[in-house]
Order: sequence, then C-alpha cells, then structure tokens
Amino acid sequence: MPFVRRAPLLRAAAIGGVAYMGAKAGTNRAQAQQAQAQQAQVQQQPPAAPPPPAPAEAAPSDDTVGQLQQLAQLHQAGALSDEEFAAAKARILG
Repeated sequence: MPFVRRAPLLRAAAIGGVAYMGAKAGTNRAQAQQAQAQQAQVQQQPPAAPPPPAPAEAAPSDDTVGQLQQLAQLHQAGALSDEEFAAAKARILG
C-alpha cells in the first residue's frame, strides 16, 4: 500500500480556518462601526422640545363641574353649612 501524504488536507484546513477568522473579524468590525455611526446620529440630534405649556382653562372641566355638583348635593342635604359650602366652592374654582 502506497504512502499517502496528508499535508494538502492540513494545508486546506489551515487556509479555510484563517479565511473564516478573517471574515468573522471583518463582520465584527463592520457591526462596531455601524453601532458607532448610530450613536453619533443619536448624539447629534437636538434634544426634544419641551411640551407646550398647558393653556389656561377657559371653561370648567368635567371634574370641576362634578365636584361642584357633589358640593351642591351635600349642601342641599344639610351636610354642609352655607359658610362651608362657600369656602369649598371658592377652593374648587380657584
């Protein structure tokens, strides 16, 4: 039986391994550059504008109306005196 040299197989395996590692390193480098570019874009964007101030209430809200109705019911039921009703109403209306 003749002696078969195995060096070509080892050489092919070594070349394939080096090629794989080179491709993997290139892919990792490209991903790192892409991440840095995204971070730079995020940092360059101006900060978000603060929300506009709430407009002054022109009409009473539903909550204010509901509170006034509850006060009126308590006043009619006799649970609140006239002075207590006036004070609570003034506090709710501002």
